[in-house]
Amino acid sequence: MKQLLTGKTAIVTGASKGIGLAIAELYAEEGANVVMTARGKDALTDAVAAINARDGGRALAVVADSADPEAPSRVFKEAIDAFDQVDILVNNAGVGEMYAIEKTTTEHFDEIMQINLAGPFRFCREAVNHMMPRNEGRIINVSSVNGTTPICGVAYTTTKGGINTMTLNIAMRLSGTKIRCNAIAPGVTDTDAARAWAAGEQEGGGEMLEFSDKYTNTTVPGTEPIDQAYAALYLASEMGRAVTGQVIQVDNGQFL
Repeated sequence: MKQLLTGKTAIVTGASKGIGLAIAELYAEEGANVVMTARGKDALTDAVAAINARDGGRALAVVADSADPEAPSRVFKEAIDAFDQVDILVNNAGVGEMYAIEKTTTEHFDEIMQINLAGPFRFCREAVNHMMPRNEGRIINVSSVNGTTPICGVAYTTTKGGINTMTLNIAMRLSGTKIRCNAIAPGVTDTDAARAWAAGEQEGGGEMLEFSDKYTNTTVPGTEPIDQAYAALYLASEMGRAVTGQVIQVDNGQFL
């Protein structure tokens, strides 16, 4: 069977575990060169080594913090030096939190904004400037069902609503070109972060957990990281070539 991303180069942020790792692994299986970023060197190095150990796997580790304003230019430079160009950007890096509005400090709010929204903005800007001269590329932002059903912390949910709006704005700017910008909105997915959320162990505790029962169908099974990766593959490949400005919710219907 033909690989869907042969000859393409993808940057995947937050790629050392969870959804980001599943996307990077699937992209590599589909023939892409994968540039993987994360803040933790050891986990990232192990993830990249595992991909490179596979037949045909080509992955590169770049330790980077998405909240660092200098990270996008450095990551893109290393990707271009290694693989000549970047065809796909997946903005996956982010953190969850559960502080209610009355307990959210200005410092905490600003920190989450830098990681979850300003960071993806800067990576998107770098991608657009790189892709526009070739009139070709795919940008995929990892949002959340919290972008439309904001049951977690006020800072986190605000960033995910912002990601959705930014995705649409970029798609409008690039309408008529061959550069697509979309987002996937994972529901409850079997990751370390989701397990911490369900146990009330994310930063901010479990105070907001009551709203998940009130506003969602918690009897519906959650998803696996590969479910999110399949959506990201669709958007990155020719299968999604006519899709732009969309937020695709992947949640088994839990947040309908």
